[in-house]
Amino acid sequence: MTDVIKNDIQNEDQGGTPFKSGFAALIGRPNVGKSTLMNALIGQKIAITSKKPQTTRNRIRTVYTNEAGQIVFLDTPGIHKAKNKLGDYMVSAAESTLSEVDVILWLVEPTDYIGAGERHIIEELKKTKTPVILVINKIDMVKKELILTYIDAYRKELDFAEIVPVSALKLDGLQILIDCIMKYLPCGAPFFDEDTVTDQPVRQIVAELIREKALRCLEEEIPHGIAVTIEQMKYKKRLVDIEAVIVCERESHKGIIIGKQGAMLKKIGSLARRDIEELVEKQVNLKLWVRVKKDWRDSDYLLKNFGYNPEEKE
Repeated sequence: MTDVIKNDIQNEDQGGTPFKSGFAALIGRPNVGKSTLMNALIGQKIAITSKKPQTTRNRIRTVYTNEAGQIVFLDTPGIHKAKNKLGDYMVSAAESTLSEVDVILWLVEPTDYIGAGERHIIEELKKTKTPVILVINKIDMVKKELILTYIDAYRKELDFAEIVPVSALKLDGLQILIDCIMKYLPCGAPFFDEDTVTDQPVRQIVAELIREKALRCLEEEIPHGIAVTIEQMKYKKRLVDIEAVIVCERESHKGIIIGKQGAMLKKIGSLARRDIEELVEKQVNLKLWVRVKKDWRDSDYLLKNFGYNPEEKE
């Protein structure tokens, strides 16, 4: 803990500004930009992003610290209609977060149409006493004069603590959002050291980076039924050896992931290696394999094996 933080906490009664520390959940429908926003807020890529919905499968915690306080962000899976046990787990992980945080950030896209998915979230939010900040993301994609129309449409549906338009992609409005979040956090000591940006194990982040590249490279060719496991991760003086397996549900998918003469797998590995090297700050030797686990998204055993445990609350 820094001297600045210590002094802020100890001198609260002497008229100083108290240090604040608390938890903020990012919720919303799939593909509204929750992971992009979280990465932008902390200034580092932790959560993977993709144009495909339901990219985030676990709750991911990241940490933002400044002189005023510390915000622990929980990026949740998108709230959607579940189609399998993995989907059930994702929705449960998102909805159970609402009662465990100090403030909720509900991300929506800039529109005045409030569909069935958004109305389901509104009903869930009405059940909680936690302050809700409406974050209208992707404002860089619409005319500025229309933003007030979108704000009015949502304001009629729920009593929001704050409404903040932002562009996670263009880094617009992020400091305003940080300041708004700080208002609703309790005073207290930080939960993490000031240098901490995430509590996620490096192996888990590496697995997710590989999955991100696979999703992007395969585009519409493969459904969302892939997972990545890290079989081995050895640190050497200037090198990290990583062996990973991409798990898919069908033999036909395996052929597509590998590609002609292994071209697709090499492409996925090459793209993933760049991000992993930036993460571990070492040269990376990455070896990838592909295995078939039929219908793994409906197997309790395999879900737990791949890190998706419905029984876990943290």
